Amino acid sequence: MDVLSVAKMLGALYAVLGLIVGVIFGLMMLIAAATGGNAGNNAMAGGVIGGGIVLIFSPIFYGILGFVGGAIAAFLYNIVAGIAGGIELEIEV
Repeated sequence: MDVLSVAKMLGALYAVLGLIVGVIFGLMMLIAAATGGNAGNNAMAGGVIGGGIVLIFSPIFYGILGFVGGAIAAFLYNIVAGIAGGIELEIEV
């Protein structure tokens, strides 16, 4: 198993997951800031800025963690598969 290809694939998948999580948390921050009561415009500005930061950095953060975790998992799989023999698949056409 190619360690780099697994790492790239998991990095991309986790970046998409991070985008979904970023959108959800960004919207939650905006809603919380909009319903902040007497906090005024400072809370709204903080919610917009915080929501934007979450939206930008969560896909990057998730993608990096997915890449590193995928590389470690693929590396460990290669070691264990060399000892235990790997996974056997039967495919019928």
